[in-house]
Order: sequence, then structure tokens, then C-alpha cells
Amino acid sequence: MTSRAPLVTLLALGSAVVLGGIGSASATPRIVMMASTIGPIDAGIVAALEDAYFKRTGVVVRHAGAGTGAALEMAKSGSFDLVMVHARALEDRFVAGGFGVDRRDVMYNDFVILGPASDPARIRGERSAADALRKIAAAGAGFLTRGDNSGTHVKEVELWRAAGVAPGGAWYVKAERGAAGNAATTRDADARQAYVLMDRATYLTLKREISLQVLVERDPALLNYIAVIRVNPARLPRVNAEGARAFQDWLVSDEAQQIIKAFEVDRYGEPLFFPNSDDWRKRHGGAS
Repeated sequence: MTSRAPLVTLLALGSAVVLGGIGSASATPRIVMMASTIGPIDAGIVAALEDAYFKRTGVVVRHAGAGTGAALEMAKSGSFDLVMVHARALEDRFVAGGFGVDRRDVMYNDFVILGPASDPARIRGERSAADALRKIAAAGAGFLTRGDNSGTHVKEVELWRAAGVAPGGAWYVKAERGAAGNAATTRDADARQAYVLMDRATYLTLKREISLQVLVERDPALLNYIAVIRVNPARLPRVNAEGARAFQDWLVSDEAQQIIKAFEVDRYGEPLFFPNSDDWRKRHGGAS
């Protein structure tokens, strides 16, 4: 993973964690604060983008990690300048409520359904995530949910709804540390040998230390879109509006999109994330 430089700080912020490199106080413009969903942090892409931006501009971007729902709530305090999130319904509500402006697509990856090699619900190779979930429910096979209104949890709820299933009972278990993010949830599911919905980047970064396998993938319903939204300075005037706009503009630039495209491909043999800015899609095609 890309290391933070020159110095890394670790500060408690409720249940979130703030990470960021610090440059010379006398030479560095005002810091940009970003509340980010945890998955891209755990995968390392957030730090990689922050490092590249620092090298390009000398501007420090610090981030706090939390599930999408919590990240958006944190941004309402005015302590953050923008958010990086992945739950469109929650994003639209944030903007409609006057807290956010100018949502922009940045990148995407996809979710997969992981499960034990024994696959008690017999879902391996299912093309439909909804069909797979129906089988899990019918079998009463153990399924672990983050259950925390994170982007991953919101996607899971959408899929259960599409399956026509209201999950519940002894087989449907809330992760003990779901709010700690997807890596913690994946490790928990592995320890329980339970099924779990997880983003592919998290799976790839943990693949060597877990025994869970990808059993269901490539359903278009599993696509995972990650966007950035600036906090509305008209609503929360303390924010660093200029810094947020500049960083957001850079994230959708060709330079940043190329970083996303190339990130950790050599290490894992496949991309963890795919570029998805409007301009990138116009030139190269891709998700929308």
C-alpha cells in the first residue's frame, strides 16, 4: 500500500479514525478534511490519492473513516469539507437536505457474495444475487450483515428487497464490529464461516488470510459506485469550500483517474477500482 508522508497522525473521532499526512505548517495551505467510507480507506486508494495530491499541490487532505451513513452525518457538523461515499439513496438525501452540493462520480468496483467452501446453501455460480440470497434464506445458512447503515449494508438491504426476503432469525447475524468497516466484517464472517456481501477490493486485500470464497459475482446489481460530494458552504460556512472544490476537481481529472485505474493491479492481478468520472466515461466508456 502507499505510505503516508511525511508524518501520519492517528486521532480518535467518535467511532471514526482520522488519518492524514502533515506537511510544513508554514508552507502548507489550509487542510482539506474528508469523511470517507471505510472500504476505500482499507484498500489503500484514499491514501494513494491523498499522497498524489499532496505531491502535486502541497495541500494536505486528511480523512475520517466511517460507514457511508455515519460519514454523511459527520459531515453535517461542518467539521468536514467533502465526503467520499457509496450509497446513492443516502447521498441524494444529503444533497436534498441542503448539506451537500455537486455530487460527482469518481470510481467504482463491485460487490461479491462470499461464503465457505462447503457452500451449504448451494449458491456457487448463481448469476443473480437475489436468487442466491433466496437460497441462503431458504437454507437458513449463516449470513453476516454489517447492519450499520453503511454503503455495504444499504446495498445488502436493496438486494434482500429485490429477493423478496425480510431476513431474520438465528441464521442472520449482525457483525460484532460492523462499524469498524468491511475488513473487520470479512474477518468476522470468515471466523464464523458465514456468507457475507462484500466489496471485491476488500476481498482481494484479505484473500491470502481468509478461507471464504467468491461464490456469486458479476450481477449488474452488485456494482458499487463511489462518489464525492462537497459540503454546502451556504449551509455550513466554516468549511474549506475552495480546498474541497480543488480536491474534487482533481479527483475527477485524468491524472487521478489514471491512478485509480492502475492502483495495485500488479499486486493483486486485477483492478481494485475502476475510474468513473464523467469525462473518463465520455472518452473511454464504462459504468455510469
